Amino acid sequence: MERRPVFVNTLFGCLATLSERHSFVPLWKPPFISKLAAEDRCHLNGLAMEAGVPRYVTAVGRSDVADGWREHRAGGGLVIDVQKNEVVREGLSMPHSPRLYRGKLWLLDSGRGQFGYVDLERGLFEPVAFCAGYARGLAFHGDYAVVGLSRARENRTFQGLGLEAALTAKGAEARTGIS
Repeated sequence: MERRPVFVNTLFGCLATLSERHSFVPLWKPPFISKLAAEDRCHLNGLAMEAGVPRYVTAVGRSDVADGWREHRAGGGLVIDVQKNEVVREGLSMPHSPRLYRGKLWLLDSGRGQFGYVDLERGLFEPVAFCAGYARGLAFHGDYAVVGLSRARENRTFQGLGLEAALTAKGAEARTGIS
């Protein structure tokens, strides 16, 4: 069987692979997306693979209209099981970078500055550490998790998120770097 790269196509809200004739070949889309359109409807943004097969994705909001995810930034984020085609966790804030590691589904609840895992049996997000910055990018090396952090851009996308309140409560400013 030929193995092809799989990537998240955020603008079209789908998982895709390369095409020799077109920009991409769609492979899967969330069940709430009615059609593929260049409208960034749900802001699909992260992919966790299991044994070389897409397993979980993250999206900022359950929306089927152009840029509709923006209304759901603070608490409408979700994790979807691609194989079962169902949502396994909702209520996240701008989730990113799902990764399967040592039997757990890890991810970043970026809008709140949290790194943690989803307890798939209970459907709960379990925070493990606070990240003093907007978290994007997660990798593991042995017993360590490496998280990429940035300062939030000065626009409405990052305003009003729990991360702002958490930083204020801790007397901290957002950082850029790896944590």
